[in-house]
Amino acid sequence: MNAEQVDIKTPEYVSLQFQSAGLGSRAAAFIIDQIILLIVNILIIIGLLFMINGTFMDFFSANMPSYLVAAAIILIFIIRWGYFFAFEYFSGGSTLGKKMLGIRVIQENGHSITLLSSLIRNLLRIIDSLPMNYLVGMLMIFFHTKHKRLGDLVTGTIVVHERRKKKKKKMTAIEKEIHSRGLSRENLPLNEYDLKRFNEKDWKLLKTYTNRFLQLSVDDRILLTRQVAEIVAPKLGMTVGEKGYEELENLLLVLYLLLKDEWEFEL
Repeated sequence: MNAEQVDIKTPEYVSLQFQSAGLGSRAAAFIIDQIILLIVNILIIIGLLFMINGTFMDFFSANMPSYLVAAAIILIFIIRWGYFFAFEYFSGGSTLGKKMLGIRVIQENGHSITLLSSLIRNLLRIIDSLPMNYLVGMLMIFFHTKHKRLGDLVTGTIVVHERRKKKKKKMTAIEKEIHSRGLSRENLPLNEYDLKRFNEKDWKLLKTYTNRFLQLSVDDRILLTRQVAEIVAPKLGMTVGEKGYEELENLLLVLYLLLKDEWEFEL
């Protein structure tokens, strides 16, 4: 298996495939987050100074009260740590930087990151940042097969690229035919177990069938429909028997829609 690809088996026994986020994308997202935090920190300092002293330059003077400096440092620390914790938990595993790079944190079972995982994961940034500039974290991400830092290892999380949504495409000729017949996936309700009975060979057979469907004469189409149905219908616990050719056509066309979702991926 490609080291960049991660196969995840959910508790519901559904297999999901993600691409793990490498050092480059994670570092870029982190830099964006740091720039955002830097701007926020500067605004906090300016705001505190203007509220209390009315001037920015007092921050650099010896007369600046130590408790204000301490308060500013504590507030900045809380915001810097809380930024990652809050965004990752409340925003589906993505900070602003991660959103811009199209990556997010998830649990290794495919579920969203939990409150406890987000808490511990981000507390461990302290160790990942040692001895300076996140050296420990970067080395672990670079060498680990799933690009995990210490926080990910401890909490069972992984950073992945968002799965791209398929773009809506114009209906093909066969899809228009299916639509004109009033057919949809609901006409043949199959569960995950039922779909697993069909393999890639079955999908290619149905795809070839639908590609030729509108090009054949009526007699040839009836013959081909019955031949294909005799191969795939038993996997549904059906027998072709005396079923009418139109009923068989509708069965194969709906099955084509279902297997299309299972086997046709956007690369």
